[in-house]
Amino acid sequence: MTVAKYKRYLSFILLALLPFVAYSADEVKGDQYEGIDIEVNINTASTDELATLLLGVGETKAQQIVAYREVHGAFKHADDLQQVKGIGQATVDKNRSRIRL
Repeated sequence: MTVAKYKRYLSFILLALLPFVAYSADEVKGDQYEGIDIEVNINTASTDELATLLLGVGETKAQQIVAYREVHGAFKHADDLQQVKGIGQATVDKNRSRIRL
């Protein structure tokens, strides 16, 4: 096989793969996931939803949020999350655009 044929095959393969490269893996940019805003209602979300959708909130903090909500009732403001042990101003600020009431 000649060099010209190798170049032709290589060009064909690269062109065939181009659409796959252009459609790269899923990316999270800020509060959007492929153009979809990430939002979570902190008054109705489950422990799993809170842990998955809120930045800096794992399973334990999510359980504490739900437990606080069950005892004290619905949150009225995003800043009310700071009443939950382990949730500070920085966590609320990181998630402010995601939090819905």
